[in-house]
Amino acid sequence: MLGMIGPFAVKLATSSLDAVGATAGSIYAASTVGSVIGTLFLGFYLFPQVGSREIFMGLGVALFILALGVACFERKRLRLTLALPPVVSLTVIGMFLLLVITDSGHHFSDDDAYQTQFERESLYGWVRVIDKPSDNFRLLTVDASTIGAASISHGENLLTYQKIVSLIPALAPNMKRALLVGQGAGHMAMTLQKHGIVTDTVEIDPVVAEAAREYFDFTPTGKTIIGDARYEIRQLKDSYDLIILDVFTGGSEPIHLLTVETMQQLRTLLSEQGILALNFVAFFENGNNAALASVAKTLAQVFPHQLVFISDPDRDFNDFIFLATNQAINLQEDALGYVQRNWLEQRRLDINQSRGILLTDNFNPLEQLQTRKSEHYRRIIVDSMGLDHFIR
Repeated sequence: MLGMIGPFAVKLATSSLDAVGATAGSIYAASTVGSVIGTLFLGFYLFPQVGSREIFMGLGVALFILALGVACFERKRLRLTLALPPVVSLTVIGMFLLLVITDSGHHFSDDDAYQTQFERESLYGWVRVIDKPSDNFRLLTVDASTIGAASISHGENLLTYQKIVSLIPALAPNMKRALLVGQGAGHMAMTLQKHGIVTDTVEIDPVVAEAAREYFDFTPTGKTIIGDARYEIRQLKDSYDLIILDVFTGGSEPIHLLTVETMQQLRTLLSEQGILALNFVAFFENGNNAALASVAKTLAQVFPHQLVFISDPDRDFNDFIFLATNQAINLQEDALGYVQRNWLEQRRLDINQSRGILLTDNFNPLEQLQTRKSEHYRRIIVDSMGLDHFIR
């Protein structure tokens, strides 16, 4: 309907056919300037300051007021009997919809199984902290993706794949510094602190970083970097004994962080004995998943050695942890202990890379390969929490 305004404005502003071109050019030039200003103002200021729901409501009210003004102006051309009925109808419908929309974001009671403790819309998604007191857990979510989970009572990490990562310091003694790309709730950085490892973190979303501090007691042990990882890692000059790349989302992975070029950049930041740990979520499909094979093949292009572990051997849909290194990893390290070593060995996999595609900045079909994963993950989240919890 808004698309009708341009041609109609040209018609109203044109007094003769000779002036049609100039009139149309002037109107669409003004429209283009307004679009540029509106896009910049919306994307860089209004979204992080206000949120999309309030923006849509405000825009609707503004257009409604403008429509009433136009209707009053047009009374000199239309009789009141013709102008009044549609104006009254639009007013009634608009007020009803405004009440419905205003109330739509506040339909959860304190008695719900899931309780929202914090929510804010950022440039990158709808960030929320959600509690389920009956099961004693707290989630950090972005849209329909869970990027952190902890018990409410003690705050301990509940994500199994992060427990695998917590065993890495035993595989490479004398680790001192680590880099965590994809901070989330910050549990891995806090776990590494117990091993005496100072961890720098990179997180693209400042709202996620705030929620981690306020609701998951995350305390940085190294530098906290807010920004896109692909840019930020190019600015780093330090050497790290461990780099953890944990950028999974319930939608699609940021594929620019899963390419040969990115792995090469990360390798330059690793010490000679350093380890790159990468978390990737996919279906196993008896080892025939092309996305999983592609990640393994891409890592193999940069690192001579890699180990792969599955978070839960009894499920097909899983977290997979890749450990890529310049030197071979010895799982028989004494620091592991028999129970931990056996626990890891039960989760170790060999990935057939023949079905994989080398992921590069030039060609990266990972998003397409992961379509089924994205749909399945979101279905799991929606089924567990209920659809209403994702409707504002």
